Amino acid sequence: MTDMPDQGLNDVGVVLIGRNEGARLLGCLASLGDLASRGVYVDSGSTDGSVEAAKRMGLTVVILPSDQPFTAARARNAGFEELAKLVPNLAFVQFVDGDCQLASGWVETARAVMVANPGMAVVCGRRREMFPETSIYNQLCDEEWNTPVGEAEACGGDCLVRCSAFREVGGYDSELIAGEEPEMCLRMRERGWKIWRINAEMTLHDVDIRHFHQWFKRSVRAGHAYAEIFMLHRRSQKRIWGVNLQRSLVWGAFIPALALIGGVIHSGVFLLLVLYPVQIFRLAWRTGMTERTSYKRASLMVLGKFAEAKGVAHYAAGLLSKQRKAIIEYK
Repeated sequence: MTDMPDQGLNDVGVVLIGRNEGARLLGCLASLGDLASRGVYVDSGSTDGSVEAAKRMGLTVVILPSDQPFTAARARNAGFEELAKLVPNLAFVQFVDGDCQLASGWVETARAVMVANPGMAVVCGRRREMFPETSIYNQLCDEEWNTPVGEAEACGGDCLVRCSAFREVGGYDSELIAGEEPEMCLRMRERGWKIWRINAEMTLHDVDIRHFHQWFKRSVRAGHAYAEIFMLHRRSQKRIWGVNLQRSLVWGAFIPALALIGGVIHSGVFLLLVLYPVQIFRLAWRTGMTERTSYKRASLMVLGKFAEAKGVAHYAAGLLSKQRKAIIEYK
C-alpha cells in the first residue's frame, strides 16, 4: 500500500478530446458528472458546435491551432498542460475520447487501484461498443476491446494515467497519427512502470462503422501505426507490433505479389492464392463456425491485411518523401 492520502476524486481531472463528434460528444459530456468541473475539452477544428457544448457543461476549452497537423496525441498533451494549471494537486488524469461515455464508478475504481499500486502508470478497463448489433464492423471492434485482464503492454485512448509517469516520459508523441497510446506505454514500461487492465467497465464507445470502406480505412490506419511504431522502437527490448507488421506484409503484400509475378513464369504459382480461403476457414473455425457471422468476421480479418499493407506503404511513402502524413479518419 502507498501512503498517498485519500482525496476522493479531488486529485483527478479529465481530458476529453474531439473533432465533430456531434451527439456522441453530448453523451460523453453528460457521463462526466462532477468531473466536468475539473475537465478540459480539446477541440481539433470542429464545425458542429462542439466547443459551445463543452463550455455549457462547464469544461475548460482548448482549441488547437491549425498551424500544425491535428493528432489525438497532440490534443491530449495540450489538454494535460491546461489541466495541470486547472487542478494544482493533480495526481491522475482520465483521458477519454469524444465518442465514448464513462461508465458509472469507473474513475473511483481505477483511482483506488492506482493508489494501492504505486508502480502502475496506466489503468484501463473494459471498453464496449454501444451498438455492436448495428454492423459486423462494430462487432469486430467490440471483440477487439475485450483484452485480457492483468498486466498489459498497452492501453487505448480511454485510460486513467498517473501524472508523474506521464510527465516522466514526456506524454504522448504528438507527431504520431495513430498508435500513440501503445507507443507511450512502451516508453513507460522501459522505465519500469506497469500498465494494467482491470476487470471493470470503463467506457461505452460508438465506433459507428456501417460500411466496408470505413472498415478498410481504419485498417489502413492500423497498418500505418504498426510500421511507424515498430520502426521507432525497433532497437528496444520491449519493441511491439513486429508480428503484426510481419502478418500485414506477408498476407497483404508478399503472397499476392509472389502469386502474380510467379504466375507469369509458371501458372502453378497462382495456387498460392488458395491460402486465402484456407486462412478464412481456419479463422472461422477458431472463432466458432456455428455462429452465422463466423465467415464474415474471418473474411474481414483476412481482407484487413490488404488494408494494413496499404497503411505500411502509406508510412513508407511519407518516410521517403520526408513529409508528415495527415490523420486517417474513417468516420
